[in-house]
Amino acid sequence: MKTSSALAYVGHNSKGDRVKNDFYATPTYATEILLKKEKFVGNIWECACGDGAISKVLINKGYEVYSSDLIDRGYGNTPEDFLKSDKVFDNIITNPPFNLATEFNLKALQSVKNKVVFLCKLSHLEGIKRADVIFSQKKLKKIYVFSKRLNFTKDGIKANGLMSFGWFIYDVNFNGLPEVDWI
Repeated sequence: MKTSSALAYVGHNSKGDRVKNDFYATPTYATEILLKKEKFVGNIWECACGDGAISKVLINKGYEVYSSDLIDRGYGNTPEDFLKSDKVFDNIITNPPFNLATEFNLKALQSVKNKVVFLCKLSHLEGIKRADVIFSQKKLKKIYVFSKRLNFTKDGIKANGLMSFGWFIYDVNFNGLPEVDWI
C-alpha cells in the first residue's frame, strides 16, 4: 500500500480535492467492532456496497446480505439507485456517501423492518434538517463513537484519521433518546 507524507482526510484527496462519488471503503475492523456490539435478525441490505468491504464481513459472520450500489466497483448489483428503490429489507447497514447521508437516512428508515446502521462522521448529529426530519422521529437508538479515528484508504493511499466517526444505530421499533457508547 502506498503511503503519503501529506495529510489527506476523508472526503478529500491529498491535494484537498473532493474524491469523486465519495467512495471510501470501510475498514474491515470497523464492521467487525460493530458486530461485537450489535446483532441483527433477518436479512441485511448493503445499499452502497462499493467494493464489498462491509458485505464481505457480514457474509463471513453468517448473515444473509444483498449488496448493491449505483456505481460499479466490481461488487454487488449495479447500477442500482438506492434512493429510487422500493425494496424493503429487515436491516440496512452501510457507509453512505457523505454528501447524500441525509437522503440515505430518510430513505433507509422507510426501507426496513428492524434496524438501519450507518457509518457517519459525528458531525452527522448537526444540522437543522436532520434534527427536524430524522432525529425528531426518535428512532436513533445508539451511537457507537470510535475512540480511535478510522483510517480509510483511497487509491491505495491511507488517509489519516482526521475526522471522528461512529456507527449510528436506528431501530424503527424504538421511540426514545439515543445511548452513546465508545468502541
